[in-house]
Amino acid sequence: MVDLAANGAVSPAHCGSGTTAKKSSKKSRTRRGKRGKRRRNKKPNRNVKTPPPYFPPEAEEGNIEYKLKLVNPTQYRFEHLATQLKWRLQEGRGEAVYQIGVEDNGLLVGLTQTDMNASLKTLKRMAEKVGADITLLREREVDFDSDRNTRKIAEVLVRKVPDDQQFLDLRVAVLGNVDSGKSTLLGVLTQGELDNGRGRARLNLFRHLHEIQTGRTSSISFEILGFNSKGEVVNYSESRTAEQICECSSKMITFIDLAGHHKYLKTTIFGLTSYCPDFAMLVVSANTGIAGTTREHLGLAMALKVPIFIVVSKVDLCSRGTVERTVRQLERVLKQPGCNKVPMVVRGADDAVTAAQQFTQSECITPIFTLSSVSGESLDLLKVFLNILPPLSNSKEQEELMQQLTEFQVDEIYSVPDVGTVVGGTLYSGVCREGERLVVGPTDDGRFLRVKVCSIQRNRSACRVLRAGQAATLALGNFDRSLLRKGLVLVSPRMNPTICLVFECNIVLLFHAKTFRRGSQVTVHVGNVRQTATVEGLQGKEELRTGERAVVRFRFIKHPEYLRLGAKLLFREGVTKGIGHVTRLLPQNMDQNHNTNNNQY
Repeated sequence: MVDLAANGAVSPAHCGSGTTAKKSSKKSRTRRGKRGKRRRNKKPNRNVKTPPPYFPPEAEEGNIEYKLKLVNPTQYRFEHLATQLKWRLQEGRGEAVYQIGVEDNGLLVGLTQTDMNASLKTLKRMAEKVGADITLLREREVDFDSDRNTRKIAEVLVRKVPDDQQFLDLRVAVLGNVDSGKSTLLGVLTQGELDNGRGRARLNLFRHLHEIQTGRTSSISFEILGFNSKGEVVNYSESRTAEQICECSSKMITFIDLAGHHKYLKTTIFGLTSYCPDFAMLVVSANTGIAGTTREHLGLAMALKVPIFIVVSKVDLCSRGTVERTVRQLERVLKQPGCNKVPMVVRGADDAVTAAQQFTQSECITPIFTLSSVSGESLDLLKVFLNILPPLSNSKEQEELMQQLTEFQVDEIYSVPDVGTVVGGTLYSGVCREGERLVVGPTDDGRFLRVKVCSIQRNRSACRVLRAGQAATLALGNFDRSLLRKGLVLVSPRMNPTICLVFECNIVLLFHAKTFRRGSQVTVHVGNVRQTATVEGLQGKEELRTGERAVVRFRFIKHPEYLRLGAKLLFREGVTKGIGHVTRLLPQNMDQNHNTNNNQY
């Protein structure tokens, strides 16, 4: 008994006998159990107010506007609101998002149904005044105080009605392993018809006979999907032409369909570096999971800092458990230290809206969609996401690029009957007009030649003015095609462009089987430039191993190229891969003395 008392099992005052101690202990446990049960069943005090939810405070710049309510404004107030809407549309390059029922500091107050209806009616009048339409994205209840009636907040997309081809254009590179369903998914999105399970939807996307025979993409093709001012899909259904799609669309998604097979990897890299995609869509087959070139394509997009979202296709072919296993596999890969992404599985329309908004605000968010091109399951969620997806650059950055001198990157060259030589590519900076005179180069001997832009086509329809960031084809008349090649630029004669054979880069060696040293030859991708280069030296080092950094001097082995300081660089040769950026250009007049400088490398 003394030991029990010493250990605190029972009080010394209750140590009459063993039976008494046991009964006492049992009663105390019963009392504690009842008290715990009462605490668990205790209802919360309704008089205690929970803190209200918040959005981030409203930003003065950008295309997001908070409004508590828009009920019966005076004429003066209405004119002010319309001007404010015009500013937000300009900031979003034709798109704006209004949060109704939210104060400027981000407090979610909410409105009654009557006030909400009146506010939406006012917003519609404002949109009509500035030539726009509104689309209600979602309504949410705000129930932070149980004593008050349920209130709602509304999220509304305002989009300009298309005029003079000034639609918002976003480029999406489509990546993924061979046979993952990339071309089929694009065929379903752009043609408006589901696949038959045997690849019928992809036939319109193939450019070559062997692609139709094998079912595998080997070249780069472009497909367009439009959304009108009301957020409705505009595609090739109802026998529309590309020109009609452009005329009816306020927003255009240009899909860049890239090859999935490993032997076409150089074509895929060229598509990622040359066509400057805003986003990348990685397609993963649900029944095979992460296989083949999937990891490699994911790594390339991340190395080039292209925001990526993932589509798990072919969910109709396998069980729900298999789909979930593939999603978990993707989540594990995305969370690894090399990726550091936050996967977000989209399961409903509300998730799709949230994913589209957070995707561009945070580099970490990676939306994941699970869908089928045969049954059409969850295909609408991807369309909602693409409809709301905002541009990466704002209007101020766009204006700064347009004020620079003209620079057009040549990615494709054609000969068109009755038109002549045509070049396709992207306008990196400035403004290009029909009839403008530019210079094209550098040729193999380093010269720039005069050329005239006879006509412009954008998304297969005529266009008079091309602005920075837009892709188009330029007709050059009877200019000799043999003088042109991929990797050239059309620039303003006032630019005085610098060309070089030798250049220096700050690089990271991602992978190499042995060591990377002077004399190594690699294929270098810088923008639309793709050429083999020799390593002439490594600053302060004899050799590089996987994961190491260095300043490296490269020399092109064929002809000089036009490069920009700070341009992203990707090089490869077999299993060797590395990334970096251009830090120094050695023009040809300086190149004659480059051997004397090699001693410091």
